[in-house]
Amino acid sequence: MSSFEIIGGHKLHGTIHPQGAKNEALQVICAVLLTSDKVTIDNVPDIRDVNKLISLLQLLGVKVRRLNDDREILTEGRSYEFQADEVNLDMLESDDFAQQAAALRGSIMVVGPLLARYGKAVVPQPGGDKIGRRRLDTHFLGMEKLGATVTYRRGGYRVEAKQLKGCYMLLDEASVTGTANIIMASVMAQGITTIMNAACEPYIYQLCNMLNRMGARISGVGSNLLTIQGVSELEGCHHCLLPDMIEVGSFIGMAAMTQSDITIPNVGMEHLGLIPKVFRRLGIEVWQRGDDLFVPSQEHYEIERFMDGSIMTIADAPWPGFTPDLISIALVVATQARGSVLIHQKMFESRLFFVDKLIDMGAQIILCDPHRATVIGLDQQHRLRGVRMSSPDIRAGVALLIAALSAEGKSRIDNIEQIDRGYQHIDERLRLLGADIKRVD
Repeated sequence: MSSFEIIGGHKLHGTIHPQGAKNEALQVICAVLLTSDKVTIDNVPDIRDVNKLISLLQLLGVKVRRLNDDREILTEGRSYEFQADEVNLDMLESDDFAQQAAALRGSIMVVGPLLARYGKAVVPQPGGDKIGRRRLDTHFLGMEKLGATVTYRRGGYRVEAKQLKGCYMLLDEASVTGTANIIMASVMAQGITTIMNAACEPYIYQLCNMLNRMGARISGVGSNLLTIQGVSELEGCHHCLLPDMIEVGSFIGMAAMTQSDITIPNVGMEHLGLIPKVFRRLGIEVWQRGDDLFVPSQEHYEIERFMDGSIMTIADAPWPGFTPDLISIALVVATQARGSVLIHQKMFESRLFFVDKLIDMGAQIILCDPHRATVIGLDQQHRLRGVRMSSPDIRAGVALLIAALSAEGKSRIDNIEQIDRGYQHIDERLRLLGADIKRVD
């Protein structure tokens, strides 16, 4: 097991490039299973979850070829060529597949494309962050509507169908991965599928556009009402991942907490939604320069109040609301702001359980219940202090890393494999900005 040792209190300076979007990568890489043609994907992040998914596809017989070398990773990501022309369905029943798929939540998204192309999919109960209940009903209820039979036994799912048939469905929740899985199952179904209450995050927008380039017929892309005319087969395509909006938000928060001036280039502004606005509500200056963002050094930043003078509330919501993956970052940023804010994490009941570590560092936080925390900002008058802590999940881990970069003294963060699941070479990139961080065993 590895840890990060961080000496905090250093102002950072320079440019940090956002990686390709992790959540998009997990979807579009699974989509290569829909065709026997070659599919090229650019800007793929070098992170644990994505690398595990690629290994899982290779186990199923997908041919994978790396197209560039490591010199380009920190600025351009990796490029891969995939070809799923010799998929071995027998591997779905193997212990190797069960073990690898169970270790990765993104493995659930192989179900849709395998079902669409081969009429069969098997997947164990997937792993992932321990941030609360994360049910999979939306995925499988949608597939049942398309005519599939879903059975659950011994901690896994088996899905089968002789012929999927298009239908109308109203999703019980706007699940991003559920929507992606159902879309991939529907593109080769017989007839027309209408999906109401579809998630409309940029990841889904990108997946739909990729599938349309492969020959799918999806309309309503970008909205919560999708109409899919099934086709008999799909062909290859070339696809490039968006910049990771969660990294962009994380770097905005890092700049504010460390009183640094940082440039974040090529952020994909049209796909950031409310992210810059929410950080501006926390008092952070975020300047747009074309498709780049610049966060100037600020000695102080003050949390806004609502128009009637009441305390600001930052809450997550389905897109185009504020993404839940940045709630942890907003919370840690508020600890050094001037003023108070109520952080309301609606979607996951365990995501705020890392605040005890921030309290140990000297933050003033009241955890009201599993979903709400009140943060009383220290206004940079009382710096956080370095402590030893452990990363509970990807996003909380990076929030703790940001806190450690701003703190007095040395911090140690254990279980950084969680951070590596979502942020590529984060220690190397931070050292280029002037951070004192090293990876230790």
